[in-house]
Amino acid sequence: MINFTRKPHYDYADLLEIIRLLRSEDGCPWDKAQTHKSIRRGLLEEAYEAAEAIDNDDPVLLKEELGDVLMQVVFHADIESDAGRFTMDDVCDGVVKKLLFRHPHVFGSGQEDSPQSVSVSWDKLKRAEKGQKTTGDAMDSVARSLPGLWRAEKLQKKAADAGFDFKDISGALCKLEEEVRELRQAVETGRGVEEELGDVLFAAVKVGRFAEVDPETAIASTCEKFIHRFRAVESGAQGRPLETLTPEEMTELWNRAKRF
Repeated sequence: MINFTRKPHYDYADLLEIIRLLRSEDGCPWDKAQTHKSIRRGLLEEAYEAAEAIDNDDPVLLKEELGDVLMQVVFHADIESDAGRFTMDDVCDGVVKKLLFRHPHVFGSGQEDSPQSVSVSWDKLKRAEKGQKTTGDAMDSVARSLPGLWRAEKLQKKAADAGFDFKDISGALCKLEEEVRELRQAVETGRGVEEELGDVLFAAVKVGRFAEVDPETAIASTCEKFIHRFRAVESGAQGRPLETLTPEEMTELWNRAKRF
């Protein structure tokens, strides 16, 4: 048994210590067995749960979920500390130095007078910091583990910053229509469907960018709408299993659900 001081309120230092103890020789068998890869999904899940707390405007839940995210960060850092590569202090050191470098208008002689100009300056400083000489270099730095629609949006923004973009949303809409036609042809021939579907999604993201619509927020809202309407279909079936309905009955129930 490991003795850990019980007290009314714990702080950041206590979190570091309890993670260290859990992964120590006398700690928890599960915690000791974990690697970066084995808990990678946990980090993503906790981040999404924190995001959901923000979406739901739930500060009580957000406090809990931010704690879970922080625990994941500390856990990963402790694995590296054991390996002798870096510590949580090194993580903090790196991010503080990054913030100092990327805020010369606050901590130096730079001058930025709007959120937009700060964003432009941030991107330029980031590229300089990481040695990105071309837009292609900057695109390569966009994490491939991002949700696909967000990654597409970030890639398109970098291309637009380099002048590679449509003049307005009409060009983006025409491109989307073109890609839909090519998808239809691919489906009819049975060749290249995955590629053409990807092109349609990429083009749809571009339309959203011109319309100032976050693509992930849009698809999330559509998913919620689909669930709501599907529940209405189930309710309209009045207890009958959906698989026993005819296509016509199912369509009628769906169209009815869309009216509400």
